[in-house]
Amino acid sequence: MRVARRALAGLFAAPALAQAAPVVVVVGGGFGGASCARALRRNGLAVTLVEPHATYTACPFSNTVIAGLRPMERQRFGYGALRDQGIGVAHQAATGVDATARRVTLADGSVLPYDRLVLSPGIALRFDALAGYDEAAAEVMPHAWHAGAQTELLRARLEAMEDGGTVVLTVPANPYRCPPGPYERASLVAHYLRTRKPRSKLLVLDAKDAFSKQRLFEAAWAALYPGLLEYVPLSGGGRVTGVNLAAREVVTEFGNHAGDVVNVIPPQRAGDIARIAGTADRSGWCPVDPASFESRLVPNVHVIGDACIAGAMPKSAFAANAQARVCADAITRLLRGAPVPEPRLLNTCYSLVGPGYGISVAGVYRAVEGVLADSPGAGGISPLDAPPAFREAEALYAEDWFATITADAFG
Repeated sequence: MRVARRALAGLFAAPALAQAAPVVVVVGGGFGGASCARALRRNGLAVTLVEPHATYTACPFSNTVIAGLRPMERQRFGYGALRDQGIGVAHQAATGVDATARRVTLADGSVLPYDRLVLSPGIALRFDALAGYDEAAAEVMPHAWHAGAQTELLRARLEAMEDGGTVVLTVPANPYRCPPGPYERASLVAHYLRTRKPRSKLLVLDAKDAFSKQRLFEAAWAALYPGLLEYVPLSGGGRVTGVNLAAREVVTEFGNHAGDVVNVIPPQRAGDIARIAGTADRSGWCPVDPASFESRLVPNVHVIGDACIAGAMPKSAFAANAQARVCADAITRLLRGAPVPEPRLLNTCYSLVGPGYGISVAGVYRAVEGVLADSPGAGGISPLDAPPAFREAEALYAEDWFATITADAFG
């Protein structure tokens, strides 16, 4: 192996290498990692971002692609603006972390030294959690929970289904990426069926009884998709335990459900490098200090975004972006010997239940006894009895939110 501070000079922007230590390495180029790298660089630190893909495909708004409301091209973002800012970008996978020597190993054997390391690896799907559902099965029953090829595959399955068919969508128990995401997907798939294949049905099988923005979603389903969308919660037998690929069925404790199109969203855990680095506990997720997002298990390593255990704060793109800013500030202070203040973090999540129909939830979080907790009296959800103009405005706000957050992360 070779130390990459010089050996990888051809890969990285000169300003990032020219500066003296300290050096921060950020692994993962999604909303958390890219936002953190940019914030650290603005603070004057030398930063290298490690991300295997040259183009990032965003999960927020990918449900609109599945429903035929948005082209996939609008979900893709590059890293040119980060390079222009002086951030080194290595398009390789991180394969190892030596926390004692403070080094990250890349797929080609090169090594990046660091003073502080940020892991923002997102999620890994637990292909061991549902009997019969593995990576090969996902080509038959797409999960579409990593945006990209799986998104397009699920879209193609819906297009190929004959009118009068049945779509089955399964939802895992908490925690998982984007708590309201499956219900937005159900809503937009129902919109697609109502407008393109009106004799078809959608069955949603859920491994829990309560979910984010539930009353808002259920009111919208009753108004927009009566008789088309059937929702089965945990208490009604909705928990899926496995799949039967040959019969295109999902298996529950109370019977099997066949679908012409089956969308299985499996249980999840932190991305692989979090486990390799030793930052994930037995839950599969990463405990962190809520003030700095430093790992509670591995010193000088910080974990942000979907991979971390953030208490009441959900796993979302907005949350990852907010955590990235707090983490970057904390790292800057720690490297300069300054105290780290108690943070206040905000999360706002918009969901579409149809074109021109948006709903939202917002929360404010603070550190309480070592975890992030809701701030009393802060945040809230869209009113249940809002008029159509309000729903339309929230749909527009969702578009604006997406444009703002992608610009902040990717430029």
